Amino acid sequence: MATRASAISKSHPQPSADEKTLAKLGYKQEFHRPIVQVCGLAFSYIGVVPSVISVLFYAIPNGGPFAMVWGWAIACPFIMCIGLAMAELASSAPTSGGLYYWTYSLASPRCRNFLSWIVGYSNTIQIITGLASVNWACTVQIIAAIGIASSDQPYSTTNRQLYGIYAALALSQAVIVSFGTKVLARLQRLYTLMNASLCFIIIIALPIATPPDYRNSASSALGEFINSTSWPSGFAFILSLMAPLYTIGGFDASVHMSEEASNAATAIPWAIVSSIALSAVLGWGINLSLAFCMGTDLDRILNSSIGQPMAQILYDSLGQKSALAVWCLIISAEYMVASNCLLVGSRQTFAFSRDGALPFSRYLYRINRYTETPVNTVWFDTICALVIGLLSFISTEAINAVFSIAVTASYIAYITPITTRFAFKNNFKPGPFHLGKLSIPVAVTAVVWMVFMIIVFLFPPNPQPTTQEMNYTVVVLGGFMFLAISWYYCPVYGGVHWFEGPISNFTPAIGGENRDEDFMSEKEKRDADIYVSAIDV
Repeated sequence: MATRASAISKSHPQPSADEKTLAKLGYKQEFHRPIVQVCGLAFSYIGVVPSVISVLFYAIPNGGPFAMVWGWAIACPFIMCIGLAMAELASSAPTSGGLYYWTYSLASPRCRNFLSWIVGYSNTIQIITGLASVNWACTVQIIAAIGIASSDQPYSTTNRQLYGIYAALALSQAVIVSFGTKVLARLQRLYTLMNASLCFIIIIALPIATPPDYRNSASSALGEFINSTSWPSGFAFILSLMAPLYTIGGFDASVHMSEEASNAATAIPWAIVSSIALSAVLGWGINLSLAFCMGTDLDRILNSSIGQPMAQILYDSLGQKSALAVWCLIISAEYMVASNCLLVGSRQTFAFSRDGALPFSRYLYRINRYTETPVNTVWFDTICALVIGLLSFISTEAINAVFSIAVTASYIAYITPITTRFAFKNNFKPGPFHLGKLSIPVAVTAVVWMVFMIIVFLFPPNPQPTTQEMNYTVVVLGGFMFLAISWYYCPVYGGVHWFEGPISNFTPAIGGENRDEDFMSEKEKRDADIYVSAIDV
């Protein structure tokens, strides 16, 4: 076998280490490497400033500035534990399938098909609702920009207008993400620069420009807990943790780009850890700045005619023109975050359809020969996000549930592979990034924290909610997972009859002894070369 590979290698370049690693996982290289700068992607995917702004409505009513500052400080160490546990898995098996691939490879043969199925669908709904939440936040921010520009005149919108803006954002992003990956890689530099610039504008320029009337004392900003809900203060504070958990979420984004990154076994885990650390520090600085610059009238900020708490804070501190200029940058950054959500989501959907688990997998698992990107999955995710956006016609609370759905679904997807690594006998082999003796305590901390927060995020914003005020996380996520499980156990046609977890797409053309390499295509020769090299390693 090795002799055969050597003969092929003479006429074809040797496969890279990344290609060999991917081959050992059972997949052939289908994307180009090295294209994506995963550290920049992970940071711009999180989008600290626009994400913090999007979920201020969780923090301000549930503790005010106190919850914004100290809630962030408490949540970040737990988020880092989740990231470290994920980074170990990513280093061991860097593939776009990520979470559901790890689950299948680490779980017991008796349950690995089902667990892999559940994780794959949880990860899918996480990414699609994440895309929907970012685009909805961008929609609200566009309306707020109109509010800033016409602050002397009341401005209102209909649900149809809001959905029209939402749909226009989603469709335009689908066009951009359908382009070749080289174009998207160049845009990542712009995304990263803009996000970093916005962080420093909020942290440095905002306190300098804020008038004395809106500056808070240290005791007010750091020590005064203001509970505007009907929940007890302790539980209200826990609910406020949605803000940091949503903001520093989706750090598995770089995992789904593993097959387009160079030196993935090292680059991906460090992208996860570094993006969490950088976002934690910058995010805390942003919340600290806002706590000192938002004034004491929280009801006025929450019920502002502009329609967005952060927009009102900027308007008070910077004035109309400067606030509008900064706000337009924030909208641009939010749009870029949504584009990255779609980019990452399309790769996860591609990987899941590669293994035949999604409806219409035969059509989704295709690489466009012109752009060399999975265009079909880009538009599949976009259509799903457009459907979820219809929640806006029910109520504001219904569409705002996409924020908690994204976090809850991601935690279901994260918990499973982290747990299966230690709960079952398996042949887990650590990659270059490994925590050693700290692996178990870090994993336990991460899992306990995520289970606790999943339970918390199923509660409504008030103890006695109306139909419109209820938490739609249970309805939407529960309904989606019910359909996924029902399809798995469906008689005759269900996944239980045919789903076998990740399927190797490596079919090296060297199986027959009589197969002459003169009749093998260049692609077949290279696949054969990589396959044999992976086995010989």
